[in-house]
Amino acid sequence: MNPLDNKNARVAVFAGIASVAMVGAAFAAVPLYSLFCQVTGYGGTTQIALGEAGQVLDREVTVLFDANTGRGIPWQFEPVQRSITLHVGESGLAYYRATNTSDRRITGVASYNVAPYKVASYFSKIECFCFTEQTLDPGQTMDMPVLFFVDPLIVEDAYLDDVHTITLSYTFFETDEAASSPSDAAP
Repeated sequence: MNPLDNKNARVAVFAGIASVAMVGAAFAAVPLYSLFCQVTGYGGTTQIALGEAGQVLDREVTVLFDANTGRGIPWQFEPVQRSITLHVGESGLAYYRATNTSDRRITGVASYNVAPYKVASYFSKIECFCFTEQTLDPGQTMDMPVLFFVDPLIVEDAYLDDVHTITLSYTFFETDEAASSPSDAAP
């Protein structure tokens, strides 16, 4: 007799397959969502550019800078300048300053977004400290640059005619690796 002839056995096999499929989908969801956000700009995810825009337009935009820290990371984190006004397509350079206020070495990574969300797919970063982990020794301060531009294609999107101010926001989080490794920095 085939074990799948029994109704209870069939239900158990299908429930097991469904459970494995759901766990697999859960693990795939985060990278797929991240990829979706990077491609579309959804949720304020900016674009990564390989170089400058190549064209500068007359339209001006003001970029405001915001800085936050995730819960538990003992860093003071702030923009060096609060805003910059530039022309669409013009490259802008801004700095953020982080200070490790703890007595241990900490590695952090910054997440970012722009607001309003609808402009995210036109906000392009050429260089950014958020692309890599940042490690600060106790008491160390570091200025970190971000080089960016607003894509000239923004003028072709009538839905964005009302955008004259963009907020670039970063939040630093301590990496799990840093949280579990002992400090090798001298006191």
